[in-house]
Amino acid sequence: MSNKMEFLVECTKTGYSSYAVKYPIATTGRDLHELKANIVEAVGLYFAESGRKVTEAEVKLTIDLPQFFEYHKVINVEALSDRIGMDKTMLQSYINGVRKPTANQTEKILKGIQKIGQELAEISFLF
Repeated sequence: MSNKMEFLVECTKTGYSSYAVKYPIATTGRDLHELKANIVEAVGLYFAESGRKVTEAEVKLTIDLPQFFEYHKVINVEALSDRIGMDKTMLQSYINGVRKPTANQTEKILKGIQKIGQELAEISFLF
């Protein structure tokens, strides 16, 4: 497949659920890794007769800000707003669904969160 297959992701009490934007394909997973693997399997089942396949690299997961922050409560909004140079009240209004961020604001938030994730993944503790 030349284009990524987009799946909208929702946070649940047991992990994640997702559904394809253009096809009647849906699945769940306890974490994002399992969710992507289940998506690949579900796509394979849906397109079994035609032989069409998709890899995890061809899957695009999309989640809205309010759900992301509801599920990841450990992220401190005030600290994140300081780190990415965004007004705390504005970021909070995006997270609460009061206002919809522009594409540039969404990208700024995403890059800030991804940078924090990358930094955390590179940490090791002395013991």
